[in-house]
Amino acid sequence: MNADRLPGAFPDIAQTWAALQTQLPITPIRNEQDYQTMVRLANSLADHLNGNEEDPLSDLFAIVTDLIESWEAHNVTIPKAEPREVLRHLLETHGLKQKDLIGIASPTVVSDILAGRRAISKKVAKALAVRFHTDVSAFL
Repeated sequence: MNADRLPGAFPDIAQTWAALQTQLPITPIRNEQDYQTMVRLANSLADHLNGNEEDPLSDLFAIVTDLIESWEAHNVTIPKAEPREVLRHLLETHGLKQKDLIGIASPTVVSDILAGRRAISKKVAKALAVRFHTDVSAFL
């Protein structure tokens, strides 16, 4: 984009932005409701992308997750607890179910972890840390 043209383009940009906002409510996260909206959007984008970083929406996913990470850094405290309780907390916070972690572990494995019948493996812990944008130590 040519920076010299930007000021004159604001009316066009504003119109396009308003149209986009009707489909994707991308806003700063100012409260819990905004946070939950952005988490749902991030989850939908993650499902759509399925790890494909070449998809044009991967940049949108990065922007949305950056907004979420910023909000969480200032507003969400991950409890100091057993790894399975941390996982349970994050699932609840993000509005996810066990089946939503299918790319990380099977629903049976997640169920066993949450029930305390199985420990979180290093491989699963690393994947969970990436998924939830947190330190791997939270799951070990």
